[in-house]
Amino acid sequence: MLLPYLNKELIEAGCDEAGRGCLAGAVYAAAVILPKEFRNELLNDSKQLTEAQRYQLRPIIEQEAVAWAVGVVTPEEIDKINILNASILAMHRAVDGLKVRPQHLLIDGNRFKKYQNLPHTTVIKGDGKYLNIAAASVLAKTYRDDYMNALHQEYPSYDWKKNKGYPTQAHRAAIAEHGITPYHRKTFNLLGDGQLSLVFDE
Repeated sequence: MLLPYLNKELIEAGCDEAGRGCLAGAVYAAAVILPKEFRNELLNDSKQLTEAQRYQLRPIIEQEAVAWAVGVVTPEEIDKINILNASILAMHRAVDGLKVRPQHLLIDGNRFKKYQNLPHTTVIKGDGKYLNIAAASVLAKTYRDDYMNALHQEYPSYDWKKNKGYPTQAHRAAIAEHGITPYHRKTFNLLGDGQLSLVFDE
């Protein structure tokens, strides 16, 4: 059972990102402030849910949240500032977009840079522990999937509809055959070095 919050007395926003380990596309993040009494039996870490469940949850989260927002950092920005900084920037942009100012940020993972003067707590695998981070993970993942599905129409050879930009064998084979697109992250190891499956924690 996921916990509803870390700090009951504070307006708390959960934050998570999607697309960190991809070879192509922007990195997305979401910030979500849920009502303290919010409960949902289905809501969990987005990686534990099916695609259909994630899209089922998205309108529920959007309707019931006190506030929510999505932040995006482009492939060009990722190449300039690196993926860790880009993931953090995407979370900052998501918090920027909230219509209610949080008093505390609950961050999935173990790395974050202070946002303005707000206190924050990082939680490893937080999307499987707290409802507000899980809600953020669902929004970040579904909005990024929508974006990659749209890019697939433009560049169908890379099968982004299926792999969403992650380093699958088929994706790397398409890069080897067709070269890169404007959406590929040029600072990433796009063709791999014999290691076609990368390990990354999202």
